[in-house]
Amino acid sequence: MNKKQLNHYKKIIMRKRQELIEQLNKLKESGLNNSVSDSAGDHSTYSLHMADQGTDTMEREKQYMFASREQNYLYHLDMALERIEKGEFGKCINCGNEIGQDRLEAVPHVRLCINCKSKEELTKSKY
Repeated sequence: MNKKQLNHYKKIIMRKRQELIEQLNKLKESGLNNSVSDSAGDHSTYSLHMADQGTDTMEREKQYMFASREQNYLYHLDMALERIEKGEFGKCINCGNEIGQDRLEAVPHVRLCINCKSKEELTKSKY
């Protein structure tokens, strides 16, 4: 892969990374770290209705799940940037073959060529 192509993918990954960081910041601002009473705006010692507590807890769990998923995606983007720096980007980490340009455009942080990914999925589906 030539330098121009690497720069193209690096820009895509950096843009996705920035968008992801902004989404994570919005999750934090939306009350990810708030307690039940903080999120309800109630600072008294009286307990909230059980249904309200359940709803707040469910919403907080959803936010944690989204944040966890986004953190995982951020990790994969960072690993792709590292592969660019090492000159390993665009090569399958399993077989060493070039990963198709269409696949890299769709999923720029991809580590496996389509054949190796298909084999991996078949192996996973057996268990």
